[in-house]
Amino acid sequence: MAELRLHPLSDYHEFSGPVLTVIMDGVGIGPQDESDGVHMAHTPTLDALLQGKLVTTLKAHGKAVGLPTDGDMGNSEVGHNALGAGRIFSQGAKLVNEALHSGGLFEGESWQEVRKRTAVGGTLHFIGLVSDGNVHSHIDHLNIMLEQCVKEGVQKVKVHGLLDGRDVSPKSALKYFEPLEEKLSQMSVEGREYCVASGGGRMKVTMDRYGADWRLVEKGWKAHVLGVGRTFSSACVAIQTYYDEDQNMTDQYMDSFVVVRDGKPVGCIEDGDCVILFNFRGDRAIELSQAFDDENFDAFDRQRHPDVFFAGMMQYDGDAMIPQNYLVDPPVIDRTMGEYLCAAGITSYAISETQKFGHVTYFWNGNKSGYINQDLEKYVEIISDKITFDLRPWMKAAEITDSVIEAIRCNKYKFIRLNFANGDMVGHTGVPISVRIAMETVDLMLKRVLPVLEKAGGIAVITADHGNADCMWTEKNGERTAMVAHTKNPVPFILKDFSNSNTFVLRDIEKAGLANVAATIITLLGFEVPEGYEPSLVRLL
Repeated sequence: MAELRLHPLSDYHEFSGPVLTVIMDGVGIGPQDESDGVHMAHTPTLDALLQGKLVTTLKAHGKAVGLPTDGDMGNSEVGHNALGAGRIFSQGAKLVNEALHSGGLFEGESWQEVRKRTAVGGTLHFIGLVSDGNVHSHIDHLNIMLEQCVKEGVQKVKVHGLLDGRDVSPKSALKYFEPLEEKLSQMSVEGREYCVASGGGRMKVTMDRYGADWRLVEKGWKAHVLGVGRTFSSACVAIQTYYDEDQNMTDQYMDSFVVVRDGKPVGCIEDGDCVILFNFRGDRAIELSQAFDDENFDAFDRQRHPDVFFAGMMQYDGDAMIPQNYLVDPPVIDRTMGEYLCAAGITSYAISETQKFGHVTYFWNGNKSGYINQDLEKYVEIISDKITFDLRPWMKAAEITDSVIEAIRCNKYKFIRLNFANGDMVGHTGVPISVRIAMETVDLMLKRVLPVLEKAGGIAVITADHGNADCMWTEKNGERTAMVAHTKNPVPFILKDFSNSNTFVLRDIEKAGLANVAATIITLLGFEVPEGYEPSLVRLL
């Protein structure tokens, strides 16, 4: 920490209150028509804020947050990385693309161990999200690895495929699973056994995060490892059957399934096998990694813990070393804003509910778990409800606001950051009335917290990590289709200064993005921007 130093701004005047940063998760600037849940909601507080002088928009997708192309939607992981790091780092999708296309992935130690074990009869199991959403995974990555398996003569490959319906269309699973099962069938020649062995929807099976509901991981463990679940002759038959049984069924909420032949599961995970979790994003990959890696695991009864070689596409938590083995080195994010603020002795407070708690801590701090300096920081998690959020679109926004108001009034923290998850988590359900209520909830919370900040003499920074609630559906030929994925719309940046101590003006920055926010907060706190950071959005007049 000693080498991290912030230099004070000249002609800067201290003020009594904190800098409060509000991340309205999933709130973009949309088309302002009836498909736009932000526009359709009654949000008088946000509407008034957007009419202020210190207001602009930020890019929150594509290259602006380290993704391969500007065609890639942003997401909460890369968004919070950029917000906290102040610079743009190549992110998971780009790093994996490079490692696969260069062949470097197949020369690494982990793939060599896979090669060694499969050469003596072990089955290679791939677990991951089967779509081209490019947020947690990409089907192209799986296909390249499958083709490498054929080249190397791997005899037995089983895919445990999770359905998306969240970063892609709600009922698009067959678009991915039909060609996948056909591809695996064509590969199953010359003694090879390649097939889909199990699966389920990402919000029902395997892909829990932040310990919100370990039952999802347990259900995945039973299907992938133990071969326990509702049985079908193929993945596509399973998906179509679930569709037929419930016309409202969408992919992300589909129950688990197990593929059987002659009454037996085709792909239980056994001693001597290899398992690759091919998701590159960390938050929804950590818990399954722990279930495989941790000898003293107790989150649920695994029933049996097979002796396998387990590797993640990346190491999802570098501090906790989860998982122990991985295929691609993750981005090294150093000199985060949090590290600089701790080095300068700035006290800070971070809060969200479970669904986004890791975003304002782990991702904000450059994919590092735990405190930077516990003497200066306080992290607060409000436990999320275990329910589909269209049924409770207010989520835990009120409880977060209660805690933030208390944190402002205690006058102990100079920098406070919070995440309201409503726009994103409810946006992912695709239920318009719930999306509008979610946005109205966020607006009400802003109305509650801003007068308290004003009385304390603080400064508010209000922004978002990506869009979602700003598009509830798309329309083609008069037919509406629910839109549950993130958008590529810009996000708002609002600065509301109640301090009356300094005069800040917006700078004219071409293609400003989320990475500019860290320098902005550092400027508001009275320091020069660290070398290499994206420039501040404001300057001291």
